[in-house]
Amino acid sequence: MSNDLELTTHSPEETQRLGRLLGEAAQPGDVFLLLGPLGAGKTSLTQGIAWGLGVKEHARSPTFVLMTRYKGRLTIYHVDLFRVEGALEAADLGLEEYLGGDGVCVIEWADRATELFEDRGLWIGLDYGKTDSERVIRMAAQDSRHQTLLDAIANQVKA
Repeated sequence: MSNDLELTTHSPEETQRLGRLLGEAAQPGDVFLLLGPLGAGKTSLTQGIAWGLGVKEHARSPTFVLMTRYKGRLTIYHVDLFRVEGALEAADLGLEEYLGGDGVCVIEWADRATELFEDRGLWIGLDYGKTDSERVIRMAAQDSRHQTLLDAIANQVKA
């Protein structure tokens, strides 16, 4: 299969369902790198990932605290780099400690520190679609592990 996938969801609930599939398939060390404009569905996708990992809480965007940790089947580290000015500042947050560790990292606004994520993770771009509730979601794997994950998701959504 190719190393990217484009999908369209038609509601926040569909975006959450896609996230749930990602969470259910997630393994220790997985990194989901989210980008897109404000309101494009990054937090909705993250909520689904958390639920797929068995988190009971409702994930909220950690814009002002920068990182929130949730416990599920695996620990999810939900990071928001919106207020970060670049890779150096993001590195000062200690992200390396979580990347590739025993949990799953979901990083919103990952494009603010791309240098930290070269050659790893699943990049997920979310954008507005043709209607107010529609979202175009583009996923691209940067390594073999995330390609395997992306292939599994592609097979599930096409089934």
